[in-house]
Amino acid sequence: MIITLMIVVFVLGYMAIALEHPIKVDKAASALIIGGLGWALFAFSGIDHHSLTHEIQHHIVDIAEILFFLLGAMTIVELIDAHQGFAIITDKITTNNKVKLLWILSVITFFFSAALDNLTTSIVMAALLTKLIKDKDDLWMFAGMVILSANAGGAWSPIGDITTIMLWIGGQVSAANIITSVIVPSVVCAVVPLLYLTFRLKGEIQRPETIMLEEHEKNPTTPFERAFVFYLGVCGLLFVPVFKTVTHLPPYVGIIFSLGVLWLATEVIHRSKNQEQKSQLSVIGVLKKIDTATIFFFLGILLAVASLQSAGQLDIVAKWLDSTFNGQEAEGIYVINMIIGLLSAIVDNVPLVAGAMGMYPIAEVGMYAADGMFWEFLAYCAGTGGSVLIIGSAAGVAVMGILKIDFIWYMKNISLLALMGYLAGAATYILMQ
Repeated sequence: MIITLMIVVFVLGYMAIALEHPIKVDKAASALIIGGLGWALFAFSGIDHHSLTHEIQHHIVDIAEILFFLLGAMTIVELIDAHQGFAIITDKITTNNKVKLLWILSVITFFFSAALDNLTTSIVMAALLTKLIKDKDDLWMFAGMVILSANAGGAWSPIGDITTIMLWIGGQVSAANIITSVIVPSVVCAVVPLLYLTFRLKGEIQRPETIMLEEHEKNPTTPFERAFVFYLGVCGLLFVPVFKTVTHLPPYVGIIFSLGVLWLATEVIHRSKNQEQKSQLSVIGVLKKIDTATIFFFLGILLAVASLQSAGQLDIVAKWLDSTFNGQEAEGIYVINMIIGLLSAIVDNVPLVAGAMGMYPIAEVGMYAADGMFWEFLAYCAGTGGSVLIIGSAAGVAVMGILKIDFIWYMKNISLLALMGYLAGAATYILMQ
């Protein structure tokens, strides 16, 4: 009874998030309520106090890692923006043609996502889009394609997506194999929606008026300061996957280290300025601009999914998939992974992949061996399937929070494009086998 009630609460909360604009309730509020209520109901499910504490502590570590990473990345991006550092890129992108701009931004996002990861890339690109596009519908359309490109770019890189990182660290896939096996389906996944829009989009984008912010009028940054903070910030973001590979520490440690270095550097270059001038360009001043509601939304939605995982609902789904579609046959593996990919658009892909990793131990040979077909296809499907709904991936949630994209608008305008790309990429992988 309690478990059923947990599912009902999750579904109602999910609907409240989807209908954020019609009901005029911020999605962060709905997410926090279902996160708290999900665990409160689980506490009355008959679980003992010790096990309950262990479960929530286990999940809160994973959730905190994502939130600290998000906070660090958003602060670095805001600091670059405060110094007008993105002008270095936006000044070079001179085209106003919608199709050309869409291809340029999508290609940048695709490869940036593989080098950084899809979450960091989407935060950077969301900040960049606001400097290039004025019209809200155009801005949201381009942002939707950024989400698709970021998730497709992250799927083929061992450090590009949280689920690929999990499979890489777990030994299910090796770095070289995941790149060679999944890059072609990922490219297809990104290119198919782009080709469709190439024939649909017409005209030019309207650029935002370059209104100088009040703080820059008082104290404009010098070209040196702009370039210095931009390149140091980008190097700091690129340093994170290197730091993780070398030390095997979680990515949030690398991002807070990079933020610390950037913080120190900006304190040094602005040390001769008075307090009022300095405060606008320091991390302390920038922290006031961070969208805290997005952080709380992440916290709520991840807590809600974690409560369902602890209650065993996701394991039940995994076992049902295995028994229904015969996980020992190649055809069954294709179907199971494609359903997992689509499910990851509704619930977080991390517990789904964790469930699959727990259910299927690494075999010596065959489809479940290290670098086997099951794990390769799982990396592709879990990485790209989340694009079908805006809250199906970390990249989508971040962009939704930063640009205030409407859930229903995304479903109407982007979901079908994402599904086309996802199915085309999956078909490409199957044909390659």
